[in-house]
Amino acid sequence: MLRNKPVYRWIHNLMKEMNTEIACIRLGNVHVIPVICPDIACEFLKAQDNTFASRPNTMTTDLISRGYLTTVVSPSGDQLNKMKKVLMTHVLSPKKHQWLYSKRVEEADHLVHYVYNQCKKSVHQGGIVHLRTASQHYCANVTRKMLFNKRFFGKGMEDGGPGFEEEEYVDALFSSLNHIYAFCISDFLPSLIGLDLDGHEKVAMENHRILNKYHDPIIHERVQQWNDGAKKDTEDLLDILITLKDPNGNPLLSKDEIKAQITEIMVAAVDNPSNACEWAFAEMLNQPEILEKATEELDRVVGKERLVQESDFAHLNYVKACAREAFRLHPVAPFNVPHVSAADTTVANYFIPKGSYVLLSRLGLGRNPKVWDEPLKFKPERHLNEMEKTSSSVYLEFTTSPIQHRPYHCRRQHGSCKTTVCTCKTTLASTTVSRILKRVQGLCMLQNIINTRCARKLAVNVINSGNFYIVEKINIKDLCLEFLFD
Repeated sequence: MLRNKPVYRWIHNLMKEMNTEIACIRLGNVHVIPVICPDIACEFLKAQDNTFASRPNTMTTDLISRGYLTTVVSPSGDQLNKMKKVLMTHVLSPKKHQWLYSKRVEEADHLVHYVYNQCKKSVHQGGIVHLRTASQHYCANVTRKMLFNKRFFGKGMEDGGPGFEEEEYVDALFSSLNHIYAFCISDFLPSLIGLDLDGHEKVAMENHRILNKYHDPIIHERVQQWNDGAKKDTEDLLDILITLKDPNGNPLLSKDEIKAQITEIMVAAVDNPSNACEWAFAEMLNQPEILEKATEELDRVVGKERLVQESDFAHLNYVKACAREAFRLHPVAPFNVPHVSAADTTVANYFIPKGSYVLLSRLGLGRNPKVWDEPLKFKPERHLNEMEKTSSSVYLEFTTSPIQHRPYHCRRQHGSCKTTVCTCKTTLASTTVSRILKRVQGLCMLQNIINTRCARKLAVNVINSGNFYIVEKINIKDLCLEFLFD
């Protein structure tokens, strides 16, 4: 593992050389089972979901979950069942989703204001906005608003953008994501714990320290407010978690459970939507006809006299197809969260030993030429085609949410998909942009800025990041400005 970095690429190349859709690789004391076939994936996680419901124990997940007190990364057991019920009933329910609607809309307005200010700063360059900053920090801000009823930990910037605290926090979030199930050598050879041969332990502990630095004071203060009677109304999800009671009237969750679950929600909420947003726009730039189709659909369904609302989502099928295609072709991580075999079993006529780590390959499933026509081409139409809808549905079901396919149907997939789809929603015309800005501050300058300063061709800076290409900057003219999703 130390010699073959990155490990995911080595695994995929090995499977390609072997011409197989499932393999068994011995890493230390663990059998790792990568899978790139949807049919085999279905058998693992549908036909035998109870057998593969657990998660592996790793150094990073133990830190984030404070000793496995949460849902996503916790092994099967009573604690998982308890937190699963809390999450499904009190956090991810449709009722709570609607209750938080105003917070999502409020943060969308803040985003538009921030984008406008960025456009004013770079007007002579055509109005350039850093899409990654906008998308990543929006995802963090809207989640923070729903959890803590605040968008910033510090004062933020005058233009509405993130301050030092937010940048440090979001960097720690994404760094934590990069080190979860990242083939840390001590996870497979426990005798090496403490030596930190690959540097994972030091980075994971520093990320954990930063997240706790911002979360813990808020949680402690809020718990004290409820205990003292200074707070009586629930305003956010933190209040919900604090006020839950067991049958005896005692607090249902301990402070550590609340802290761990808050961290897990934040970590799980930010990566998929922002990554899909970047990739969808990068692909649209390469194929302007796709951008034009998405714009036309938005104008037809929403028009230019109002903003996109969540009720419009059901009718914006082509834009949703663009988001799904970004999920398929450019996943944020090469593998799903691992599943652990609870017993010796047989899947698709292959023997799977007890304790094996099953890895569904997002890259392999999304780019399997036996499943997808022209798998390396960005074709949103494939998700509208009846013949390919089944493959699309199966792939998205397995890959859009890290906490699904346990012994329950997790509603987070609904929120995650809505987040991403809406990030890609309002791509689109300068008239739409100018009307959005009028809603925020009555500003009407952007139409003139676009007409006089912006070339039709967007300014984009693409960097190579390993096996992925990430859009760094995108012109305001065709930037998605309506992020009305959760």
